[in-house]
Amino acid sequence: MSHSKIHTTIDSIGNQRWEQLCGTKDCFLNYDYLAALESSGCVGNNTNWHPHHLVLSEQNEPVAAMPMYLKNDSYGEFVFDWGWAQAAQSAGIPYYPKLVSSIPYTPVTGPRMTSGDPHLCRQLLEGVVATAETTEASSWHLLFPNKETVDSLMSIAGNFRLLTRNDCHFVWFNRDYASFDDFLAGMNSRKRKSIRRERRKVAEQGVILNRYAGSALSPQLMMLFYEFYQIPYQRRGRSPYLNLEFFQQLFERMQDRLMLVVATREHQPVGAALFVCGDNSLSGRWWGGLPSIDCLHFEACYYQGIEYAIEKGFSRFDPGIQGEHKLLRGFEPEITHSLHWIKDPRLSDAVEKWLAEERKHVGLYQQQARQHLPYKQP
Repeated sequence: MSHSKIHTTIDSIGNQRWEQLCGTKDCFLNYDYLAALESSGCVGNNTNWHPHHLVLSEQNEPVAAMPMYLKNDSYGEFVFDWGWAQAAQSAGIPYYPKLVSSIPYTPVTGPRMTSGDPHLCRQLLEGVVATAETTEASSWHLLFPNKETVDSLMSIAGNFRLLTRNDCHFVWFNRDYASFDDFLAGMNSRKRKSIRRERRKVAEQGVILNRYAGSALSPQLMMLFYEFYQIPYQRRGRSPYLNLEFFQQLFERMQDRLMLVVATREHQPVGAALFVCGDNSLSGRWWGGLPSIDCLHFEACYYQGIEYAIEKGFSRFDPGIQGEHKLLRGFEPEITHSLHWIKDPRLSDAVEKWLAEERKHVGLYQQQARQHLPYKQP
């Protein structure tokens, strides 16, 4: 006999138990990452991310888990459903609160639950529906799951009526490159020259870039990074999603997983970009720099990441969402997924029809985008 329990903090589950259930391979499903979000105050009280982590037990022993949050808006998700909320409101259907299984503020594809066992997957979904009833949530949204998670859930969905949504992001893949020049050698001449011109332009402005990873990082460097991280938000008159305490905790908990690029000019820092290293992948997540330096963003966030991924033998590098400008710099269009369960059949029917059309457009967009990749044709 199995039963599910909701935990309103990850601390109530505990590091050891969470790692037993979810493992430590994925940087973002990792206990330390999720705990840093909660203990820093980026998630929880005074935010619209309220932890409702789902833990499934059999014979009083936890056997599966999934991160989950109760939300009253759609900020920080990067799978945009504001239109659904407006349609629901027009039809007199409450859309908030809703349940979301994702990594807050972190649009990275990865596992979103602990087990692909069909029995446990079904029990987790039943736990989601039961939680939606007790919290009066309109829906549940599983964001940026990897293919294994999607396949496991869709194989047992049955009457749960999970709706599939696709999007297109840009990811760099390592084709066993020996160096950055080796990577460029696979491009056509015009695009190769364009990238070299951008890198040269940064150097001609007197900018020097250095990378700091693992033990080379320090609290002072993390403080320096945060000063730049705030700049893009300040220009838009907003506060960052993530506060200084989160990054300080990330340093304390996951220093060996971090790599920081710092740009300087005349011995003065002018920008910084922070990356997270997985077992076989690199994720570029946060950055900030002086807007007056031409091409600094491309160098710090893309080219430094590619160089580092090649050096470390990472198979892929995810530089963050959005931006067709990534395409011409060697990042390939990749389909990402999300799954959605909506309680009210009227809204579910309407969203399902809309998603069917959207998937066609996303698939066509990916095909067209691939035609503009800078690589030589075989």
